[in-house]
Amino acid sequence: MTADQVRERGGMQLHPVARVESSLRDLADAPRQGDEGAPDAWVVFDESVRAALADVRPGDELILVSWFDRADRSVQKVHPRSDPGRPPTGVFSTRSPDRPNPLGLHRVTVLAVDDLRLQVNNLEALDGTPIVDVKPVIGDISDR
Repeated sequence: MTADQVRERGGMQLHPVARVESSLRDLADAPRQGDEGAPDAWVVFDESVRAALADVRPGDELILVSWFDRADRSVQKVHPRSDPGRPPTGVFSTRSPDRPNPLGLHRVTVLAVDDLRLQVNNLEALDGTPIVDVKPVIGDISDR
């Protein structure tokens, strides 16, 4: 189905471009944010996006967009940071993985590139989490 056909039908299509390989297997073991003790992990890309990955280098800062495939999509309010002492807050004001469309944003630094694999730091996503897009972190306007 083409992008125009999807738009005409009022739908969306997402396809994973990569999957996470991480020592994090259980949600209870995952830090709330990447900079709170997340292990280094590998992001393994599909052969179909090889050309899109061609210019990524060690040291690059990226935003990985993940699909939290184990999220509860019915959740609309949470106690921030799972602290019952904090008032329930709409998920659009939090970084909770449980939300109607469970997209995750992960700022990482590329540590190594091995063919279709990127080793990255600060990735709190669980092993097997689909990655649906990658964007560079943009700096000063002069760097663009």
